[in-house]
Amino acid sequence: QVTLVESGGGLVQPGGSLRLSCVASVSIVGINLMGWYRQAPGKERELVATITNGGSTNYADSVKGRFTISRDNAKNTVFLQMNSLKPEDTAVYYCKMGTSYGVNYWGKGTLVTVSP
Repeated sequence: QVTLVESGGGLVQPGGSLRLSCVASVSIVGINLMGWYRQAPGKERELVATITNGGSTNYADSVKGRFTISRDNAKNTVFLQMNSLKPEDTAVYYCKMGTSYGVNYWGKGTLVTVSP
């Protein structure tokens, strides 16, 4: 059974930084696409960033230049470095694993709150 466990969320002031981690229960070496999504209260879940096995990245326009996604295949871990955080970044952040056989796995999420 595949599980994804996110960590690193918390309360931070505007302009601050957080680093989220997502640890998979299986090797992610063969997993081409890993990503971070977020869901704010009353809104739909949206893509934040994705990264391929080759290191290609994709970001939502709202986080470009502030967030950086990376992966450590040896540790089965994906990271999201978030800088210059804004109140509108407040959301539950979810990790997603996209497999080649069409099944997607999700973590349970970690809450990020950006507030003075």
